Amino acid sequence: MNIERRTLNGPSNLNKRITVTGGKGFLGQHLIAKLKAHGWQHIAIADLPEYNLTKITDIRKMYREQKPDIVIHLAAKVGGIGFNQQNPASLFYDNAMMGIQLMHEGYTHHIDKFVALGTICAYPKFTPVPFKEDDLWGGYPEETNAPYGLAKKMMLVQSQSYRQQYGFNSIFLLPVNLYGPGDNFTFTSSHVIPALIRKFHLAQLLSRKDFAGIINDFLLNKETDVVIDNKKVVIRKGSSPATVLKVLSHFGISASRDVNLEHRTSNIELSHSPVVSIWGTGSATREFFYVEDAAEAITLATEKYNKNEPVNIGAGFEISIKDLVKLIVELMGYKGKVAWDKTKPDGQPRRMLDTERASKEFGFKAKTDFMEGLQKTIEWYRNQ
Repeated sequence: MNIERRTLNGPSNLNKRITVTGGKGFLGQHLIAKLKAHGWQHIAIADLPEYNLTKITDIRKMYREQKPDIVIHLAAKVGGIGFNQQNPASLFYDNAMMGIQLMHEGYTHHIDKFVALGTICAYPKFTPVPFKEDDLWGGYPEETNAPYGLAKKMMLVQSQSYRQQYGFNSIFLLPVNLYGPGDNFTFTSSHVIPALIRKFHLAQLLSRKDFAGIINDFLLNKETDVVIDNKKVVIRKGSSPATVLKVLSHFGISASRDVNLEHRTSNIELSHSPVVSIWGTGSATREFFYVEDAAEAITLATEKYNKNEPVNIGAGFEISIKDLVKLIVELMGYKGKVAWDKTKPDGQPRRMLDTERASKEFGFKAKTDFMEGLQKTIEWYRNQ
């Protein structure tokens, strides 16, 4: 059953109540700003600590208290390759429980629309490039992404099933890797662009022997307790250079030769420029989607799209990780060295979306030039 509905961006519909799950997060903040710019007047947030959306009691509480007409489900447990390798069970469970229960309760509460955000990680490992929505079921996802990707993919099955049996209006969007100001730069859970920007930023601080600046960076990112060789190492104001260097080395940032720690003071002589170690070979390709463009795509889909088929949303280009590193090095003016850790995985070999359906169905096309978006993100981080 493919139910056609009127668009939701007319004057009367802009008074409907929208709940954005994960609205305090990176994408959520940009989406709320975009919804307001489009004229939506009643927007609520469902996020931690007020609502733990893996718990049915909190989900029912949210529906009871906020009484949404539309739910846009952004909330997710998510991270990069390392995080995925360490947390496959919780990634599957938390994301599956949030999506399934939120959509079901939306149906039982008779909401007008449920907007589900999936992930490019739902695609098969060797999907032909560019990824088309019809290829979603052509194989198993890349192994490190599979628990997260499949948990999110279940929302597509649920969405189509609930539309067929109950006539419930839900849609499923597939975004690629997001980036932009306000991203998560924490090493333990960040994606590739924020992780690279932060690594090169810290390496530049190291080249200037700015240990106070490095410490402030870890404090800013609330990443002060680091487990190294099963022992907790704490970064705090006044931490010794030896401690700082140990933590930097753990995250792949070091001097190219040993540093003189004889007196363990801030007067450390770096033998050569710093080295930043990066996972993999650099051969994998990725597509990156500026967060403000993503917010526009989700807003347009919320207002205009009411069909059964999943829709890719992205920028429609790909770049190798090696070329991405070169670009960030250039934009940041990094003068040190780069080393590739080929013992670490590359992840999915290639990623790029076909975005024709989004253009046709709700008129979306990404506008932000990649170089411009990267520069804005770098400047935002440096000014924190």
